[in-house]
Amino acid sequence: MRLTTKGRYAVTAMLDLALHEGRGPISLADISERQGISLSYLEQLFAKLRRNDLVKSVRGPGGGYQLNHEQCAISVAQVIDAVNESVEATGCDRQGDCQSGETCLTHHLWCDLSNQIHAFLNGISLADLVARNDVREVAARQDRRQTGKVFLTSVDSLLNDKAAV
Repeated sequence: MRLTTKGRYAVTAMLDLALHEGRGPISLADISERQGISLSYLEQLFAKLRRNDLVKSVRGPGGGYQLNHEQCAISVAQVIDAVNESVEATGCDRQGDCQSGETCLTHHLWCDLSNQIHAFLNGISLADLVARNDVREVAARQDRRQTGKVFLTSVDSLLNDKAAV
């Protein structure tokens, strides 16, 4: 069983949105910079997240995205499902054609494992993740790094303006 990049990035982006929720709408460019996810990939993911009613977009200056529900009402499984990702442990995607078109000996075992994984992820909300100290520490480090880049860019701009005078 392996969760692909699409599912991992969707959960990461939604958690970033939840962590920065108090700052108003969050731009995909900010999420992209903090999380190292390409902007075009985030646009594709957020189109699916919006269609599945997990986020809403805010247009205009200062626009971006916001969660469309309380953090406690959005589970990790919902995010993964919204981007058409699965945590499937079977090799046949539950089709039962695992062994030359027939069900293999361990098919039902892997189906049960897939169900357990989905139930586990369904029991974890964005609020649960936001409350974790380890998550908050990583987010604080990312914010400091991003703030430092913004500060350095502003200083560079200021110095270049003075050099031009």
